[in-house]
Amino acid sequence: METALNDSQLNEQQVLMLRLLKKPLPEEDFVQTRKLAVHFLAKQIEDVTDKWESENNITEEYYEKLSKEHFRTKSSK
Repeated sequence: METALNDSQLNEQQVLMLRLLKKPLPEEDFVQTRKLAVHFLAKQIEDVTDKWESENNITEEYYEKLSKEHFRTKSSK
């Protein structure tokens, strides 16, 4: 564990999280912690996607149109 805490590839936040979780948690608490982390990361992805859609004027209608079109172009043969 000390090697992980001293690993130069880890950033300060990662090291702090490892220190917080140094003592093993009961399985139920660990599962809940993992779910919270996944929920948080999913929210970040959603925020980035929303920002990209807004900046590029992507709408539900655009997605609907894409879903009805075939993704391959016709062969010239």
